[in-house]
Amino acid sequence: MKTYKPTSKSRRQMTNVVYRGVLTKTAPEKSLTHGYKRSVGRNSQGRITTRHKGSGHKRLYREVDFSYNKKDIPAKIISVEYDPNRSAFIGLAVYKDGEKRYVILPQSVKAGSDFIVSEKAELKPGNRTMLKNIPVGTFVYNVELKQGGGAKIARSAGIFAQVVANAEGQTNIKMPSTEVRKVSELAWASIGSVSNEEHHLENYGKAGRSRWKGIRPTVRGTAMNPVDHPYGGGEGRQGRGTRRPKTMWGKVTGGRKTRTPKKYSNVFIVTRRRTGKNRKATA
Repeated sequence: MKTYKPTSKSRRQMTNVVYRGVLTKTAPEKSLTHGYKRSVGRNSQGRITTRHKGSGHKRLYREVDFSYNKKDIPAKIISVEYDPNRSAFIGLAVYKDGEKRYVILPQSVKAGSDFIVSEKAELKPGNRTMLKNIPVGTFVYNVELKQGGGAKIARSAGIFAQVVANAEGQTNIKMPSTEVRKVSELAWASIGSVSNEEHHLENYGKAGRSRWKGIRPTVRGTAMNPVDHPYGGGEGRQGRGTRRPKTMWGKVTGGRKTRTPKKYSNVFIVTRRRTGKNRKATA
C-alpha cells in the first residue's frame, strides 16, 4: 500500500494500492470497450432502490468474459489493466486462434502467463476446469452455479471460494461469506484467488474521493427529524429509543432473518453464513 506524508487532513489517513510495477498498460483495448449509463441505484422505472449512489466520474465499460466458452484453446495474457467498474485487475487474453478477450486475473498471474479452459487443465492459477476435477481444499474463483451459466461467485478483489467436498454429483463450496453451498460438479471454476488483494485496505482519506467513485453521503438517522426516521428528534443527542434497530421505514434489522423461507436455493445450502456477534470469533 502507498501512504502519504500528512501535508493536509485528507492526506494524513489516505492510502492507495500501488499500481506501478503491476499494471502494464494504461489505455484499454478499443474493440472491447463501449460507453454506458450506470443505473446509480435506480430500477427500470427510475426510482431509487439503493440509496447513496450517484454522480461520480464517467467510466468506459470493458467487456469482461465470464462465459469462458472457448474450450481447449490456449490463451496468453499480454497485459494487466485497471478496470474502473470492478475491484479486481483485468488482463487482456489473446487465444491461439487470434481472438482477444478481457478476463479477471488471479493473484500471481502476470503479463506473459498462459492459461487454458479445459476439462483436463493443469491445476495452476488461471486455468479453468470442472469442479469434479478440483481437489478438496483448493481455492477457486469465477465459479459457476450451474453448468454453462457463466461465472457468478467470487469475482471481486482478493476473494476466493474453497472446495470443501465432492460427493453424489455435487461439490460443496465454501463461499467468501462463510456459507457452504452445493453446486453441480459439472460447473466450471478457475483455480486461484482474485488479484488486487490489498483493495480492502484502501482508505479514501476524504469525502471528495468517495464522490469521484459515485458514493453519495449517508446521513445518520439520529441526526434527522422524527418525521424522517424512527431515531430522529429529541433535544441534543439522543439514544435510539426503540427496543430493536430499525431502518428508515421502520423495518427491524438486527437479528431478524430476512431470507425468503421457501426460496428455491434453500435445498443447496449446507451451512448458513455466520452473522452477528459470532462471525469474527469463529471466522
